[in-house]
Amino acid sequence: MIYAIALDDEPPALEVLQSFCDQIEGIELKKTFTRSDEALKYLKKYPTDLLFLDINMPSISGIDFFKKVPHKISVIFTTAYSEFAVEGFTLNATDYLLKPFSFSRFEQAIEKAKIQLEKEQKNTAADSQFLFIRADYSLIKIPVTEILFIEGLDDYLKIHIRNQKTVVARMTMKSMLEKLPTDAFFRVHRSFIVSLSKIDRVKSKIIYIGNEEIPISATYEAAFLTLLENS
Repeated sequence: MIYAIALDDEPPALEVLQSFCDQIEGIELKKTFTRSDEALKYLKKYPTDLLFLDINMPSISGIDFFKKVPHKISVIFTTAYSEFAVEGFTLNATDYLLKPFSFSRFEQAIEKAKIQLEKEQKNTAADSQFLFIRADYSLIKIPVTEILFIEGLDDYLKIHIRNQKTVVARMTMKSMLEKLPTDAFFRVHRSFIVSLSKIDRVKSKIIYIGNEEIPISATYEAAFLTLLENS
């Protein structure tokens, strides 16, 4: 589902956008605004995928408004003035609709937005499959799925990776946990985080991953065993 909002100083134009969105599956126009300050306030508070944005408004141009948006968002510019098209596309606009536009032309713009957002989601998912860890005076790219377990040593971590050299990095267990997917890794000891999919067996408070033996501390034992039993 694409979640969108629209900003236009003319209420009839917003009614057209609302009507067109209601006829297309996969998009929900959450809010419409005639005031730029209210739209900006909404964008700062609520996650939004797509912005329909009029360019020629009295208080602020759509171009200037878009530059104020605090996070990356897809935009479809709407305006009655074709001379703004080139400037709109320099901002990597998804599309540019010249008023009055037909429903079929609107559908084309939405299809472009869907393709663009799907591509961005795939890229984000691909990026999340790797960690970039600073070690040996460089950034090392580590495939998350190849991590066996992580061992804490004072201010350092040893990242044990399948079929690769162990990476030693200066960072805390807490900061590492924030980087790892919560459904794939679990902290079982003050000094150990394990990859759940790499566990071969668990016996007498010891986790076996290959030839490695990793202790389970009393602090984490109950939660860890519950997780295994429910998985």
